[in-house]
Amino acid sequence: MADIAAPLSGRHIQNLSEATAFEKHWGYPDRALPCTNDAGSCAYLDLVYHSHDVSMLYAGILWAVVSGILLVWAFGRKLWPSRRADEVLVLDSERFVATTVSRGSRVKRTAAALVRSYLLPDSVRAVFGRTTRLQVLILAVCAGYLLIFSLVGLVYETWVTPVKKMPGVYNTRTSLGPWSDRIGILAYALTPFSIMLSSRESILSLLTGVPYQSFNFLHRWLGYIICIQGLLHTISWTVIEAYLYQPQPSVAAEWIAQTYMIWGCVAIILLLLIFVLSLPPVIRLTGYEFFRKAHYVLAMIYIGACYAHWDKLSCFMIPALVLWFLDRAVRLVRTGLAHYQILPDGKTGFKTAQATLTHFPDAEHGDILRLDFAHSQEAWQIGQHFYLCFPECSIWQSHPFTPLNLPELRDGVVEHSYIVRAKKGETKKLADRAAAKLAENAKATTPVVISGSYGESITDHLTPDVNVLCVAGGTGITYVLPVLLSLIAQPGSKNRKIELIWAIRKKPDMQWVQKELDAIHRASRTHGVVVHIFVTRESSSPAPSLRDEKKTGNEDPAVKEVGASSSKSSTASSASVKSMEVRKLGGSENFDTHPDLEKIVGAFVENTICGPTTVFASGPGGMVSDLRSIVAACNSGAQVWKGNERYDVGLTCDDRLEW
Repeated sequence: MADIAAPLSGRHIQNLSEATAFEKHWGYPDRALPCTNDAGSCAYLDLVYHSHDVSMLYAGILWAVVSGILLVWAFGRKLWPSRRADEVLVLDSERFVATTVSRGSRVKRTAAALVRSYLLPDSVRAVFGRTTRLQVLILAVCAGYLLIFSLVGLVYETWVTPVKKMPGVYNTRTSLGPWSDRIGILAYALTPFSIMLSSRESILSLLTGVPYQSFNFLHRWLGYIICIQGLLHTISWTVIEAYLYQPQPSVAAEWIAQTYMIWGCVAIILLLLIFVLSLPPVIRLTGYEFFRKAHYVLAMIYIGACYAHWDKLSCFMIPALVLWFLDRAVRLVRTGLAHYQILPDGKTGFKTAQATLTHFPDAEHGDILRLDFAHSQEAWQIGQHFYLCFPECSIWQSHPFTPLNLPELRDGVVEHSYIVRAKKGETKKLADRAAAKLAENAKATTPVVISGSYGESITDHLTPDVNVLCVAGGTGITYVLPVLLSLIAQPGSKNRKIELIWAIRKKPDMQWVQKELDAIHRASRTHGVVVHIFVTRESSSPAPSLRDEKKTGNEDPAVKEVGASSSKSSTASSASVKSMEVRKLGGSENFDTHPDLEKIVGAFVENTICGPTTVFASGPGGMVSDLRSIVAACNSGAQVWKGNERYDVGLTCDDRLEW
């Protein structure tokens, strides 16, 4: 028992040899009873052990609250699904008429519109980046909760106690020690939750239906909170041991030489290193792949150092390690099962998918590759993405990409199509290989290892009365194309508005997805799909006549090209064209002009016939941030409550910035 209390014996001055009993305390050394020290030391020990017990209780309450929220959320998804099944919509010759709309459904829609109008835009971008107010609010609630529980339940007093066998020398004992232990316990308790927030095979996603990447913001900022807690814990005990306890410097020297303190120093150094390497400027400097791998290694060593520093709180560290290894194990198993195929010799084993590469050179912004391959697997859900690994380049890297095609299972095989911008790294190597093969008039192919699918369906809520506006920038088209392709595969609905806004740098960029654009254009007559393509880095030109287009022989007569002057007209007026329009916005004075999204979205919402609207968006971060503010302004809870569903405007965006 003396060995158990050894790290604290000097600090607490417990008379272990005179103890007649030892009192158990979870997560702390046993307390020797009765206390035979001076009155001040005994009172201080009373506070230390009582505060520790309260701290463990608070850690338990923290996990009980988190677990309770997750369970309520999971049951709520089953009891009140996102689909509005309590509505029966009848289509007449003019409009949709809601024959039954429950009060509960109206309350739900009104609340959703109110939340979007206030909490959808970005918040304090200079600090939090491109993050919605809702996420920042959740972070503020969590931080406030932790701040309150870090301070309550403590007795703030000071005791001046004599040092044995050293007359005239005194220790100053304060509530700083118990408070430091409190935040240390909370930092340990938060570690498993931080691991859960970072997991790709996310338990949180299974319970809540929220894609794993949506938890990255909380994971990052929870890590910052843990770092602050670790620093405060370290600084506080350094002040206590190197200043308040006497005599110095012998007490400090003896304290820092203990094994548990050495591991504590290792843990805080690792935590600070993790913090520095996770800063956006450092990630840009060192590269994302270095950050990711260094983050994995340092995090695991940090957890091990925390265990060595205070193994009595292994109830938090061991689950954190288990969650981390479980996430990696499930990834490997899923990848192995996805590629467990019949080999050419008839046997079964690991077989990569063979992708055909189409190369689109772009020396200025990075070449574009289109990958097409078929793979034997189950169909994924629209909006989900895969991690692709290219073994010819490296087996140690994989990147997330969203399939641009519909997930259709045919004879046990699903087609995959991806657009990859090759700027540097492994994708650049892949583009160079493809260019070299094509230069030799050889077919460009490459083996691909897929992992996934990840994420959640983004089209489950699209009942026939929901209008759809898709906005994409560059290779972000891959996120919205499956939505449009799924809509045109369904029976047409003349009162539903469907529109695509795609901003590209140059007109030849349309060739990336020409086949899909042709399919969408052919459905314009039956489904009313309107496509507007904005070319932002080519000089505007007068609109060619249909006769001129026919003479060229390489333009679709139904595809109209209009100059920058035409872009000033109302977007709503183009709805009657029922065709695909290409608008060149660039000019000699304003070479890189982007479409006016505020005007486009506002006109789309105002000119809907009936029903709510969902905006699907993918593209550069600035575009997504602008759309959040624009969509928020289109929402009105008061109007939705009155039955005007036009002002119920949702936003579904892919902000992983894979392009």
